[in-house]
Amino acid sequence: MEPFKNLINAGTVRAIGQHLRKVWPAFERKRFEALALDGLEALEFKARARHLSAALEATLPDDFDRAADLLERALAPPATVEGISGSRDLDAGLSGWAVWPLGEYVAKRGLDSPQRALKTLHALTQRFTAEWPIRAFIEQHPELTFAVLREWASDPSEHVRRLVSEGSRPRLPWGLQLKGLIKDPAPTLPLLLLLQDDPSDYVRRSVANHLNDIAKDHPGLVADWLEQHLPDAPAARRALLKHASRTLIKKGDARILAAWGLGAKLRGSATLSLSPLKVVVGESLQLSAVISSTAAKPQKLVIDYAVHHVKASGATSAKVFKGWSFELGPREERHLAKSHSMKLITTRRYHAGRHAVDLRVNGEILATAEFELSL
Repeated sequence: MEPFKNLINAGTVRAIGQHLRKVWPAFERKRFEALALDGLEALEFKARARHLSAALEATLPDDFDRAADLLERALAPPATVEGISGSRDLDAGLSGWAVWPLGEYVAKRGLDSPQRALKTLHALTQRFTAEWPIRAFIEQHPELTFAVLREWASDPSEHVRRLVSEGSRPRLPWGLQLKGLIKDPAPTLPLLLLLQDDPSDYVRRSVANHLNDIAKDHPGLVADWLEQHLPDAPAARRALLKHASRTLIKKGDARILAAWGLGAKLRGSATLSLSPLKVVVGESLQLSAVISSTAAKPQKLVIDYAVHHVKASGATSAKVFKGWSFELGPREERHLAKSHSMKLITTRRYHAGRHAVDLRVNGEILATAEFELSL
């Protein structure tokens, strides 16, 4: 598989140089390309975007308003939702991954001209995304930026409306964490209210992810939101709120489970067995569960499982994984099976030792089993 970092490459550099030269014949294209290509291959993904941004700083006009105008004129027509990211034909102008360095440039050089810079981000997000650069303006110019975001919540472009939610997410992946909003997400709630019934699924998915971000630090706030907005919600909003609830459902949050009619304890029993009992990193663990009902009525169940990973200190840390969701019939016995990979991944380091696995039915731990992991 081609490394992600190669999405920003020599072709990206040439395209930026070509289109800036087209809109500004005096642009020092050769100098820009020399600066941008120098050391590019050795850099990782985000560093490549910043490297190209530095080359733009060295070659665009010092006057930010003029530079921003050139960037906007070099852009391709707005992209469709399906084509907003990834590699695109750059003959018509800059779009896709080629726009990322432009956003980095605006986030650095536009902070002293925030109104003009936000106008450029409005254009950039329709060709790629401006969810990362806009965070600098939320931090440095919160009052102005939130006023603009409120206007953008009714923008004709779904790319712009999505930016309202995505750019202000407290814990956006790859983005600067907005510590003020992690502490107090109140400034974004009116924006989410405006967008949660947006006609675009693209926008609503972002709202769901934003609420899920908030849930990690303020579960009670998201429970309040569900209790207010879930009753009699249309199907699209219910789907949004279900996606927004995923972290708290996995954690077995009582209020969230109750909001979805999943708070009741299992009337019956649950067992869990593992195979093999000795696993080597790189292999898979097989989980087998049996859920039995003693009730005369159906029961809605969400069943997840947690692996208690051994840490270097010998302590353990539980990671919850999605399992099953279904309605268990009266006095039904349901057999469940799942394969859990113990392959090496970049976000987790394995340590040898005895690992526990617990089975969680509607948030309650009902069965536990253990296996031995070796390296």
